[in-house]
Amino acid sequence: MLTAKVESVKKGSAVPMNSDVESLLGLKTTGTPELLGQVKRGLGYNSIEHFIRKTDLPRDEAIGLLGISTRTLARRKEKGRLSPDESDRLVRAARIISQTRRLFEGDADAANRWLKASQPALGGSTPTEYAQTEIGAREVEALIARLEHGVFS
Repeated sequence: MLTAKVESVKKGSAVPMNSDVESLLGLKTTGTPELLGQVKRGLGYNSIEHFIRKTDLPRDEAIGLLGISTRTLARRKEKGRLSPDESDRLVRAARIISQTRRLFEGDADAANRWLKASQPALGGSTPTEYAQTEIGAREVEALIARLEHGVFS
């Protein structure tokens, strides 16, 4: 079985992207390689609108998590596409939201409350504040993993 997985990775058919992340962005891909290509080209503006609707976060908080100013967002809407960097941050934000919802067994309200609450393991910052950078997002993901496994943080 492991040999089959190794062979599929060698052939480029990596493990498919989490369907929850794709759902939060309104995307349908055949896996990580296709998603990577879309991010490199820049996701369509509709992905950010879909993300805002699906997260149940206030619009300004969702946009803040992405680190995109309202002026830039207006330009992207006009253009119809996000930059590759903005697309990458959008996928990162969707990944964090997805993992948090999984931690709270699908309870979006509980997940959103946790994302906005000060966390001692993050130096008193909220997960949404921390997740605005890649290194911070990795720390939030590590915290979620510890909580999923019952490790006190």
